[in-house]
Amino acid sequence: MGRRSPSTRLQAALAALAVAAATGVILTIPEASAAVTAGATGYASQNGGTTGGAGGQTVRATTGTQIHAALCGRASSSTPITIQVEGTINHANTAKVSGTSCNTAAGVIELKQISNVTLVGVGAGAVFDQVGIHIRESSNIIIQNVTVKNVKKSGSPTSNGGDAIGMESDVRNVWVDHSTLEASGGESEGFDGLFDMKDNTQYVTLSYSVLRNSGRGGLVGSSETELSNGFITYHHNLYENIDSRAPLLRGGTAHMYDNHYRQLNESGINSRAGAHAKVENNYFEDSKDVLGTFYTDAAGYWQVAGNVFDNVTWSPKGTDYNPAGPNPTSNATVSVPYAYTLDSASCVPDVVARTAGAGKGLLVSDGSCTPQSPSPTPTATASPTSTATAGPTPTTAPPSGTNLSLGAGSDGSSKADGTSYGNVRDGSLSTYWSPAGTTGSVSVKWGSPTTISSVRVREAAGAGTVTGWRLLNGDTGAVLATGGAAGAVTFPATALSKVTFEITGATGTPRVAEFETYA
Repeated sequence: MGRRSPSTRLQAALAALAVAAATGVILTIPEASAAVTAGATGYASQNGGTTGGAGGQTVRATTGTQIHAALCGRASSSTPITIQVEGTINHANTAKVSGTSCNTAAGVIELKQISNVTLVGVGAGAVFDQVGIHIRESSNIIIQNVTVKNVKKSGSPTSNGGDAIGMESDVRNVWVDHSTLEASGGESEGFDGLFDMKDNTQYVTLSYSVLRNSGRGGLVGSSETELSNGFITYHHNLYENIDSRAPLLRGGTAHMYDNHYRQLNESGINSRAGAHAKVENNYFEDSKDVLGTFYTDAAGYWQVAGNVFDNVTWSPKGTDYNPAGPNPTSNATVSVPYAYTLDSASCVPDVVARTAGAGKGLLVSDGSCTPQSPSPTPTATASPTSTATAGPTPTTAPPSGTNLSLGAGSDGSSKADGTSYGNVRDGSLSTYWSPAGTTGSVSVKWGSPTTISSVRVREAAGAGTVTGWRLLNGDTGAVLATGGAAGAVTFPATALSKVTFEITGATGTPRVAEFETYA
């Protein structure tokens, strides 16, 4: 089948903003005229939620350099900010900007080692032309109402490894909404994925967006052994003229509902290497092998319900090719912890056509296939399939026995300057790790599964104190315990290779002196 032409470029920026772009001025906007108007949905609503730059300053940018300057002009790398973008962002106007609150590079929009940022297209529209958006070691990011097109990994110019939006290295809580991601071919033409996640990226939602004209829609996990990613929701998106990876899942859990898949040329949802996909009320049309485990014998799993398969063809099964059809049935049960409302699959092509993509006025479905403006807050009415249960109540008595953190490894989310992950398991209360802001996570890890049943987190005196936290099984993402103030907690004995202390709230920048683990 021939590829369809990419959508035409959005109109040029308004004259006043063009003047601002030419002079390098960032205009401060007292009130956002097109700010995010509804809360994050799906997995991005979990893990403390995704609020982006809510509560912070709003600025206007018409060049990539101005976007970088806005990030670098903040008081800290976690100071909330909403950046309204209008016009065309390209290589000519995207330069590196330096500062203590940013880490940017030329030719790519770098959201690196930062948090609490909203990037939203306004006015005549925001088009990132051959310039990708790179999210790395960052958290609480919202990207809304933008078009990213023709990002290349080979040829000229190149940007972001060829990904329209790429996330990697300890990324948490990203919501991409009402955006258009498109290419003009596949790998042989110099393009890679439209929406890629790897190296410990979790709690992401892609909603009301268009992905089209690409060899690869996107992946979750860069290899069969890179299984640290997951908890991804895809809903009310259009995948059109995509060869494969719609998406490719390597491990982790993903939820796909109310998406319209049209012209998937080779394969679609590729669940492999132990991945679990919940696939419900989607409309698959004029496509091939839309669900299964493809190009590997490392099996993946799925739960299917309410989907429509319209002119879908299926290949025979092979040793490394396992289509779910021609009569797809569930081979697993997949639960999600949030509430959501399903549109009937029969109306998905219509409601997605009217709501998905940049420039659609941020319209959403009301759950009965009728587009409407989003509510100021989420209004999900359906009960979740399952609800995550809170862990045991923290105790104050210190655990006894050998501190298994001593001599173990450690990693985590972005850290404040001058601190180290290793400080939390060195046995010294005079050294500490701090996140780059009030929230973040730090982990203790072992080379093989180790059984633990209690932890103690000890803080050093400083600018902030932990007021909320979660203890996570780093292998599975399961919540072992939750609490307010840091201290000691006991829970059922669990064998794991990694345990994560995730700070969800603090009075300032907290200091974790020791993260002790006990059998």
